[in-house]
Parts: sequence; structure tokens; C-alpha cells
Amino acid sequence: MNQHEKINYLEFPCKDIEASKRFFTAVFGWSFTDYGPEYAAFTKQDAGMDGGFYQSDLSATTENGSALAVFYSENLAQTQRKIEKEGGKIIKAIFAFPGGHRFHFSDPSDNEYAMWSDQ
Repeated sequence: MNQHEKINYLEFPCKDIEASKRFFTAVFGWSFTDYGPEYAAFTKQDAGMDGGFYQSDLSATTENGSALAVFYSENLAQTQRKIEKEGGKIIKAIFAFPGGHRFHFSDPSDNEYAMWSDQ
């Protein structure tokens, strides 16, 4: 449902759209709709928010000042194993912070994300 003046859509740069689609499908069960060879969209049903990947040689990292998309997991260790199995890289190992634990990882296009849990 679209809500007035609320974040509605996220877009991420992507060096290899097909590799990123395979990664997010295998790890999180996402499905995609292709809009030409340089754009693939994912849905709120799969990801919690609508968004897409656009062809780019750039990547989104906190080191570059990018916003950080943070996922939630009920089992950090299990989710970390899935990410690593599918070619994701752990950028920051699991660490504690007020409210829980989290780690940072990158996808095949070197975009940085975080995964957190209160478990």
C-alpha cells in the first residue's frame, strides 16, 4: 500500500544483475521482474519493501557514505551461513550493540547490507 510521504521504493547499484538476482533468490527467496537488461525489480511481498537493481559499475557501501539497508533475522548464524554459501562476503563479523547483535555483508555486486537480530 502506498502511503503519503513514506519511503516507498529502494534502488541499488548492481555490477552484475544476474548474479545479484541469483544471490537474493537463493538466500532470501526473492523473485524479480526484469525491465530490460539493465534493471530488475523485487517486490514488497519478497523483500518487505519494493525496490530494484540498476546496472552500474558503482556499489553502495557505508565507507562511501551510502545509506545502509538492514535486514532482520531470527537466527543470525543460520542466515550468515546462507549468505556465505551463496557467495556473499562478511564485511563485519557478528557484534553486539544496544538491542541485539548484527553483522554486515556484501552481495555479488559489492553492495553493503547489515543483518540484525534481537534473539
